[in-house]
Amino acid sequence: MNAELAAAIEAAKSAGLLLRENFWKPRSIVDKGTNDLVTDTDIASERMIVSRLRAAFPNHRIAAEEGTRIGEGDLTWWIDPLDGTYNFVHSVPRFSVSIALVRGNTLDDILLGVVYDPMFDELFYASRADGAYRISAGRKPEQLRVSARARLRDSLVASGFPANLRKTGNNAPEWSAFIPLTQGMARMGSAALDLCYVAAGRFDVYWEKGLAPWDMCGGLLIASEAGATISEYDGHPFNLDPPSGLLATNSLLHDEAIRVLMSARTSL
Repeated sequence: MNAELAAAIEAAKSAGLLLRENFWKPRSIVDKGTNDLVTDTDIASERMIVSRLRAAFPNHRIAAEEGTRIGEGDLTWWIDPLDGTYNFVHSVPRFSVSIALVRGNTLDDILLGVVYDPMFDELFYASRADGAYRISAGRKPEQLRVSARARLRDSLVASGFPANLRKTGNNAPEWSAFIPLTQGMARMGSAALDLCYVAAGRFDVYWEKGLAPWDMCGGLLIASEAGATISEYDGHPFNLDPPSGLLATNSLLHDEAIRVLMSARTSL
């Protein structure tokens, strides 16, 4: 996957430069649904990534968040051109570009993943069975490994919420269930970065419901290659589509996190 990985990294960094340049400029914002936002920068980033990957791999399928659906074949590029649009809109510098190459519908079918945080100039990447790595501010690649925290009370856990917080099933019970059991709670606003932070040992537990493949495929492989355990909320194997409840942990806390999630969902 050397050519594909190199192309994905180049596309992610180029799109990240576009995001960074546009972060300081006025935004054109459209609400796609209830609080489901898209900006002109999301669209410009998607066009840039798609054009580069399409030119390099014309026989691959491409599916991106803002509507691109082109090509056929067994290999699909899943692209989120700006993961964390809410933060971008509100001038919070926590968002990313996420790119993954996938052959099927399971975790084992993700061949490579790239996630780039342009505001911190932090690149996360992984290839199947080749480990997960981070490059920060031009330094040499650093191999990633999940944390070794074995108690939930010592852990920092993270999650995300749906666009429409007013509907039922909005993750409030699960969030509330974890609050008294952990050392701290985080809501970053970018699923791709959340998964990379699990890979880097910064977060110990991450869960979220209703993610699309472009939100999570890149980060899933990076976390998995760094030693994370990934499953449905109830511990069953995780599938990419249709999206469901994703749980990713440092492995040591997985069973305990499942019990918390199942208890919260039973109380609904």
